[in-house]
Amino acid sequence: MALAIVFVLVIMLGGTVYMFYQMYLQELVVTPLNVPKMISQNVSSVMVNPEKFWGTYRSNLYFGLKTRSPTSPVVGLMWLEQSGNMEIRHWCSQDDRLPQYGWLKHDGTNFGIQDVVERHFNVTTSFVKQPGGEHGGDWTARISAIPKDVNRPVLVSLMFYIALDGQGTLNPNIARTRMDAVSGHSVELGNFKLSFPKAMKGVGVKYNHLISYASRLDKLKDLLQNSLRTDSFDKGRTIPYLTLAGRLLPKDSPAPNFIVHQVTAQLPLEMEVVFESGSNYNRHDSLQGELYTHKLEKFSKSFDNKFSEVFNLENKKYNGHEIAFAKAALSNMIGSIGYFYGSSIVQSKYNKEPIYYWPAPLYTAVPSRSFFPRGFLWDEGFHNLLISQWDPDIAKDIIAHWLDLLNIEGWIPREQILGVEARARVPDEFVVQRNENANPPTLFLPLQRLIKDMITSHDPSDKQFLKTVFPRLQKWFSWFNTTQVGSEPLTYYWRGRDDKTNRELNPKTLTSGLDDYPRASHPNSKERHVDLRCWMALASGILADIAKELGENGKEYEATHKVLTDNDLLDKLHWSPKKERYCDYGLHSDRVLLMKPKPPKNLQPGQPFNQDKIRDVKTPPQMQFVESFGYVSLFPLMLKIVEPSSLKLYKILNDLTNTELLWTNYGLRSLARNAPQYQKRNTEHDPPYWRGAIWINMNYLTLSALHHYSNTPGPYQQLAQGIYKDLRANVVNNIIKEYYRTGYVYEQYNDRTGEGKGSHPFTGWSALVVLIMAEKY
Repeated sequence: MALAIVFVLVIMLGGTVYMFYQMYLQELVVTPLNVPKMISQNVSSVMVNPEKFWGTYRSNLYFGLKTRSPTSPVVGLMWLEQSGNMEIRHWCSQDDRLPQYGWLKHDGTNFGIQDVVERHFNVTTSFVKQPGGEHGGDWTARISAIPKDVNRPVLVSLMFYIALDGQGTLNPNIARTRMDAVSGHSVELGNFKLSFPKAMKGVGVKYNHLISYASRLDKLKDLLQNSLRTDSFDKGRTIPYLTLAGRLLPKDSPAPNFIVHQVTAQLPLEMEVVFESGSNYNRHDSLQGELYTHKLEKFSKSFDNKFSEVFNLENKKYNGHEIAFAKAALSNMIGSIGYFYGSSIVQSKYNKEPIYYWPAPLYTAVPSRSFFPRGFLWDEGFHNLLISQWDPDIAKDIIAHWLDLLNIEGWIPREQILGVEARARVPDEFVVQRNENANPPTLFLPLQRLIKDMITSHDPSDKQFLKTVFPRLQKWFSWFNTTQVGSEPLTYYWRGRDDKTNRELNPKTLTSGLDDYPRASHPNSKERHVDLRCWMALASGILADIAKELGENGKEYEATHKVLTDNDLLDKLHWSPKKERYCDYGLHSDRVLLMKPKPPKNLQPGQPFNQDKIRDVKTPPQMQFVESFGYVSLFPLMLKIVEPSSLKLYKILNDLTNTELLWTNYGLRSLARNAPQYQKRNTEHDPPYWRGAIWINMNYLTLSALHHYSNTPGPYQQLAQGIYKDLRANVVNNIIKEYYRTGYVYEQYNDRTGEGKGSHPFTGWSALVVLIMAEKY
């Protein structure tokens, strides 16, 4: 009897231990890394960083501002032309088909100037900030709408709003029938006032407003659109226009949290919106009118001087036309920086259903305001190569925010979709982030340069940055070395490929950042990915440098770096003797096609069946090198791992200039023209992405390497220098040509025509053209 009781107790205890262990495993994915945070809890607060408290951090809008706080009140601009289809502009969208829009100048701190080109008129938005008080100071926005044809009357409504994201209060002030201000209060801002002075320009100006309640920030446009009414613009009642409905609060709703000021006029129209902090007691004059113009001109001139000092393009023999483009490319990168707060949705193999990451802030640039207005891990490393040249403090702040997202495993969700506005732009299939999936650790790229500067710096804050970044980089590196390693020692492969699909020509490797770039046709655990190996070589070298500077034991990183940069071992694992190029290795067949499936034998007449193309493997796969030549083949060159005296460097350099392979008059294409998957669809519905198009981030890395080899003693210096000169000219000339032809910088460029393709404006890594022009690598 006693033994039976003991047995039952042991079973119960075992079951309890197992249950708690499973709960522990389930919680790992959402447990923060237990080392000191890089970003202190109040680092974004007005008291710690007042100059960056307010900003254009709603970069998904054509124009919008908020503070760096979790529940900031937000302001934004909508407008519509009172004719035709009367589309309301609000969120940046390619569907709006605007001829052009983007920042012309933006310094990341004090001011910005942006142009938006409509079909019949141009909108110019600008803002200037003014310090003062204890809540982030004041700012003023000026919006101008100018007709393209002065002889063609254009009736336009500009609608500027303020909305609360949770806490706070708003109280409109209405004098007679015109709303001239909104008084408000929030935890972060204290008391404040948003004033709407009368329009500075405009024919027959009409004022209207909306006072309402919005349940969510992503519903503001819908709410405004549903509140529009028709009125007459002129006394003769011949010109109808859409006007806001005034006070329109739903029954039983709380106090208003969404207030809109509408100004309608025949163009030209110019208006200002003035935000004043209640704690700025030493304000001499309101920031508007001539004072605003003076401050804007002052900041604009300061921007020009700093741009010349940092990038020195005049001495590179660029003309004013080309320098204006470079200023716009940089400004669009800086103006794309957003501030997000929320929780990612994540899942591990221990969780049956997705769960929420811990709530966290993210200060980050975004790849495209119109198409990708959220944070992407591998993009952000490239972004900060440029940002760190312009403002190292902004770059360090961004990198710190990203690294604070590391969980206890050492994993960072690669796509950050924080807050309702960001979530509203993402298809459901991409929302959940899985913790076995990596992304290239490109944050090491800007850190490489920043750390060099910090090592020679005597600033105590730089030393502190290195101390706090080191344990996080160590954990991140360790995570790669435990989750992304191959079956053979010192090999790596990207997880996340679908080994069961029959719908893809070549199963995508989204985790590598190169999406549909052709890898081994049949994913398995014996794959070897050369690009991931090179990323790890870069990371280990930088960790060794930081350890040395901090007096830490970095022998492990030095040894790893030495092994991963050993050219003999690299060649053994990744050099194809047959094709004489660096390659992935895996279970592969080149003879794979997408074919329409045959109807099932037992199909009844009229019975539907899925006719999407499926993969047909013509030749059975075998373990071999994946010998297609493209960006992946260049990684040992791009990350400067190939020895300067290596004959393999000579072969790579010669292959670069082969027009049948990667060379074009517009930059290096992503995949050689003779590759089996060149310009092939990956599914019946997915056009080629990294299968021939020209991508600027990879061209930047290649140019950086060519610049390195042309300045490093070795037998191929002159060859590298000649290729560098020609490739640099091709890339720069084409991007500038396309910008002035189309109005935009693009995600990618056509390898046959040089035409911009994909999302636009894409002033994420495509803005690296500024560094290429300046020869800053």
